[in-house]
Amino acid sequence: MSRGTEPRTAAVRRLERGLPLHRVIDVTRPKAWADLDESVRRAALHGDLNPSHTWLTGTEGTEWRRLWRRQVPASPPPHPSPPPKPSEARLALALCDPDGRIREAALPYAAGRPELLPLVAVRAADWAEPVRARALALLRAELPGASHETLAVTAPVILRLTARLRGDGAAGLLDGLLRTGPGSAAGALLLGCRDAATRRAALGIVLDRGLYDGLGLALVAAGDHDPVVQERAASAAIAAGEPGATVPVLLGARFGRVRAAGVTALRGADRHAEAEPYLYDRSGRTRACARWVLRRGGTDPADVYRAACAAPEVPDRAPLGLGECGTRAVDAPRLRELTAHPDGRVRASAVAGLRLLDAVEPRRMKALLEDPDPRVVREAARALRPWTG
Repeated sequence: MSRGTEPRTAAVRRLERGLPLHRVIDVTRPKAWADLDESVRRAALHGDLNPSHTWLTGTEGTEWRRLWRRQVPASPPPHPSPPPKPSEARLALALCDPDGRIREAALPYAAGRPELLPLVAVRAADWAEPVRARALALLRAELPGASHETLAVTAPVILRLTARLRGDGAAGLLDGLLRTGPGSAAGALLLGCRDAATRRAALGIVLDRGLYDGLGLALVAAGDHDPVVQERAASAAIAAGEPGATVPVLLGARFGRVRAAGVTALRGADRHAEAEPYLYDRSGRTRACARWVLRRGGTDPADVYRAACAAPEVPDRAPLGLGECGTRAVDAPRLRELTAHPDGRVRASAVAGLRLLDAVEPRRMKALLEDPDPRVVREAARALRPWTG
C-alpha cells in the first residue's frame, strides 16, 4: 500500500465505524471530500467495504446489491412513518456508493443536513445525469439558507470540482448566490474561508459588487496570507483614493508585498519623505519601492544609506540597502569597515552589501566564517560561493 492511499483507507475505516465526518477527514480541505468519495467507491468495488444500506434499501443480508438491482427503484423505497434518519456516517457512505441508484436515492436524506452539503456538491458533478440533477436541485434549495460556516466548507468543494467535466452546474449556482444574494455571503468567504482559491473568487465578487470601501480592502490585504489576495486587495484599496485610511493599514502589514504597496501609495499621496524609514525594511521589495518613491520626490536613496552607514547607530539593513543601490568604487570601502561592526546584524548586512556590489574579498570572507554570529557566517559562505562552488 502506498503512503498516499494509507490516509484514505483509514478515513474509510473511520467512516465505516460510524464516526462523524469532522473526525474522518479535514472538512476544510476541498480535496479531502473528493478523496473520500473516491476511496469509498474503490473500497466497495474491491470488496474491502460492504455497507448494507438497509435503512435505504429495506433489504437485509449480504446479497442486497443483487436484490436491489432487481428492484431498480427510481426513488427511495417507502418506509414506515416517520422515515428513518440515517446517521451522518451511513448517509455519507450511501452518497459515495459506486451504485448510482444508491447515490441518487440517498440524496433526499441529505436535505437539512449541512454537514453533508459538501458531499452533495460532489454529487452535483456526478457522471450519472439523474444523480447530478437531483444533487443540483438540492444545492439550489440548500445553498441560499446555508450558514457562513457551511458555505465556507462547501464553496471550496464546488470550485475545485469546476475542473471536472460536469462541475459547472454547481459553480453557476454558487456564483449566482454570491453575486445576487446578501453581500455578507461573499464577505464571509473572503474573511473566513481557509481555501485560498475560494478567497480569490470571493474577492473578485466583492470588488465587482463594490461591497468594501478602501479601508476594508486594506484590512483584507493586510490580513490575508495568499499573495494573490494581498496584491489585488491592496491595489483596489489604493485605487479607492482614501490614502488617509488605507496607507497606515498597508504600511503596518506583516507581509512585505502589502507594505510595498503602502509605500508606493505614498507617492500618489505626495508624501515622499515618509518612505525613508522603509529603506531599512526586512522586505527587499519594500526597500525597492521606498527607493523609488524617494527618487520621485527628488531624494537620492544612496545618499540616505551612506549617511545611515556613517551614523553612530547604524540601522540593521542600511549596509544591505547601500549594496542594492550604491556603487562599488564609492561604497565598498565603507561596507568593508562595517564587517567589523560590533552588531552582528550590521556585519551580516555589510557582507550581503559587498556581495551585491561584487566587491567581495575572499580572504576577508574566509575570516568571517569564524564569526560568532551565525548570520554573518551564512552571508560570508554565500559570498564565497563563486570561489567554493
